[in-house]
Amino acid sequence: MSQLNVHDARCEALFASGLQRSDAPTADAVREAITGTVRRLGWRGCAALMAQEFGDHPETALARMRWVRHIVGQVFATDPPARAEPAGQRPVEAPPSVRRLAARSVRYAA
Repeated sequence: MSQLNVHDARCEALFASGLQRSDAPTADAVREAITGTVRRLGWRGCAALMAQEFGDHPETALARMRWVRHIVGQVFATDPPARAEPAGQRPVEAPPSVRRLAARSVRYAA
């Protein structure tokens, strides 16, 4: 598994977890949430649950994914960024598994 895929898988698992922004999670809590969710659902189950949320509630799922990618980037960063970017400035892209599922959904809906 490449580094990018590990990052995406962690994001999918955290997205599928019950951890919320309002919990103000610590790095350890994030790691535990990812590990517990993967044990409970498996990697594919995490991706499936995340894809379902993007289909059912795209507006809230996008905001959650922004938060998830930010938190996973902080917790698992190997090198701190040279400068911090203001929140909301960087575009967030859905993981490849979600993009594939969305493309399939559009084909079937037509």
